[in-house]
Amino acid sequence: MRLPFFYGWVIVVVTFVTMAIGVNARTAFSLFFPPIIDEFGWERGVTAGAFSFGFVVSGAVSPLIGRMMDRYGPRAVMELGVALMAGGLLLAPLTTQPWHLYLTIGVMVGAGSVCLGYSGQSLFLPNWFNRRRGLAMGLAFAGVGIGSVTLLPWVQLMIEQTGWRTACTAMGIMILVVLAPINLLLRKRPEDVGLLPDGDAALTAASAKPISNIVDLAWAGIDWTLRRAMRTARFWWLSLGYFCGLYVWYAVQVHQTKYLLDIGFSSGVAVWALGVVSLLGIPGQIWLGHLSDRIGREWIWTASCMGFAICFAALIALKFYPTVLLVYLMILTQGALGYGMTSIIGAIVLEIFQGKQYGSIFGTIMLAALAGGAAGPWFTGFLHDLSGSYTVAFAIGIGLSVLSAVAIWQASPGKVRAVAGQLHKAQG
Repeated sequence: MRLPFFYGWVIVVVTFVTMAIGVNARTAFSLFFPPIIDEFGWERGVTAGAFSFGFVVSGAVSPLIGRMMDRYGPRAVMELGVALMAGGLLLAPLTTQPWHLYLTIGVMVGAGSVCLGYSGQSLFLPNWFNRRRGLAMGLAFAGVGIGSVTLLPWVQLMIEQTGWRTACTAMGIMILVVLAPINLLLRKRPEDVGLLPDGDAALTAASAKPISNIVDLAWAGIDWTLRRAMRTARFWWLSLGYFCGLYVWYAVQVHQTKYLLDIGFSSGVAVWALGVVSLLGIPGQIWLGHLSDRIGREWIWTASCMGFAICFAALIALKFYPTVLLVYLMILTQGALGYGMTSIIGAIVLEIFQGKQYGSIFGTIMLAALAGGAAGPWFTGFLHDLSGSYTVAFAIGIGLSVLSAVAIWQASPGKVRAVAGQLHKAQG
């Protein structure tokens, strides 16, 4: 049955809801963290290690999820993610020993989050759009920001009123009730339901020949496998760019609140700053995703990296000039620019290595990205402990932001396939 609108927008809505609940269900660990410590009296490092261990698990399973997407499609991957994440949250209230937390919140929720989060969604959503790929992904991923300002306050209220176990159980039930059925609507690509990307009409003899977006015919004509991709410089430039991108993202996200408190700002300002960053990320992702369809992915990745670089510079300056204006600058550049990175993270890889094994290639590159996400917070904390200051760590963040931008320009997806606003390059 034909719908009055392109089915790809159904995929976007399902992804939006899945990201709003799935990503924030993992983030909610930070809310469960204080009451768990109060109840059991475990060391903070031991307890927080469950979340860090989940990051390691996420990285380890990312290539496997990519292969599973290539073979079985998004419904199988998403339902596996729902089962793992819901199971972990429903079993976590039975915790009596630290290893219970590592198994439930670490292994099960961590592995489930790869399926339901940025990595899993980027494996199939880009297939549905060509001209509006950046906009579609920006809209879908904005669900994370909406979920953080609606779902997390509800979880915190439930913890205060009924305890962390009830809140954890409620989250698990929500994932099962909401996400299990709606993810049955997913399809891997529009061709699976007799459609074309962007809802374009099928070609007929009388149709005008569509303009190809391929710039490098030789490269685009290769049947890309993971092994072939790994032999190219572009693969390793992407891995470096994504490693550095997630390094700086999580380095500032994890440490900025404590840093603001250390230099004399109130807890209210520090918590407010973190929340507003997420809010600004919503329009930032949508607008930058849309803009990437006009001017190219490289420019938007660069803008996001420069957002993080300015953010780190503002944090360093705040130590010497603790003014609210610098806090505003730090928040604006991090949220409105830096978070735009997510809207093109899948598009860049697809436009270089499009093919049947895209999932395996993307999943392996995300292994490098997740390694950066794990390394950023740890190494930033290590450098602080070593020097007694965040200055060196934040300066390294500036350098890695620049390196990330350089790496994506070296990978140059626009030299393989042009975005809609640059089709004249393909024609030329």
